Parts: sequence; C-alpha cells; structure tokens
Amino acid sequence: MKHTHQYVVNGSQVMSDLELAFAAQSRQIGVHLGHSPWILIDQARIDGFAAITEDHQFIHVDPVRAREQTPFEGTVAHGFLTLAMASRMAQDTLPQLPGQVMNLNAGFDRLRFIAPLPSGHRIRGAFMLKDVTKTQANHLRMVTELTVEIEHSDTPALVADWINVAVFSQPQPQSQSQPQPSSEARRR
Repeated sequence: MKHTHQYVVNGSQVMSDLELAFAAQSRQIGVHLGHSPWILIDQARIDGFAAITEDHQFIHVDPVRAREQTPFEGTVAHGFLTLAMASRMAQDTLPQLPGQVMNLNAGFDRLRFIAPLPSGHRIRGAFMLKDVTKTQANHLRMVTELTVEIEHSDTPALVADWINVAVFSQPQPQSQSQPQPSSEARRR
C-alpha cells in the first residue's frame, strides 16, 4: 500500500492527505456536488435485475399485466434496482480524494422510495455533502444526500442519506532520530 503523503515546509509536517481532504470536504458541506449522467432503466435492465434477485413480481416483468392491473400504465423498476445504480452515479460524479486508497459503502441513515420508476425512463443522481468526520487515523466518514431524479418528473424516485468511508493509507510514524554525523566529523 502506498504511504500517506506528508507535506513538509521548512522541516515541519504541515498536513497529511487525510487532513487536507477533511479540510476540503468540510468546506463542501451543504454544497451541491453535481449530477451524474442520465442512465436509461429499460425493460431489459429490469428483467436482468429480476433474474439476479429472483424478484419476478409482475409489476416489474409483465408489461401487459402491469398495464392492465396497476395504476403505473406499465412495468416499473424495482426500488432496489434504482438504489443499486447509486454506485455508478457516484463513480461518474464524485472524484476520488487525493491520497485516498479506497471507498467503503457503510449504508444509509435514511432511505425513502418516493415515486415509482416506469420502464424506459432515465434517472440521474444529485449529490450534496451533509457531514464529514474523521473516524480513525486514516478514515473519513462522509454522509451524502443522494436524490435520484427521474427525467421529466418533479418527483424523485428516491432520496437517501448515504454513508461512505474514504480510506487513506495508514499514517507513518515520524522518525525522532537525528541524522548521525559522518565518521570524519566524529574524529575532529
């Protein structure tokens, strides 16, 4: 694993990558961080998700029956399919922090499915940072509000407070030893 960069000015450590990221992210609290590109959620994607999760409820996989027996006028995506797209949305939108080794998904504080997502519609994620804390010597815990918007709709598909942990390499202990004089300097 690479070492955390230690920034040094006139021989004194100034800030690690984690401290710089914490300072930068703290200034972003309450700021809209961006929108992901639009992603099409078509029937093929819905059917593939149904096959993987074994959730074949007709409202997702039977367009004729869904049109005739639901108020949706056709099939709708699984809520968990919509949620599963959050990782792609984040990768497309949120940059990795300098010195960050990996990102860990730590779950959700709040998650609500607001509106059904009809097959054939596009979604995108809107991100706003709500909180950032240092939880370990090499971890930043970030809470980001994710709103999954449906194209041409005023109502989002879902809203969530998503917790992620940015992991940096372990800080390296500062050496306390002083440089030893050369053998020639000791002889004088």
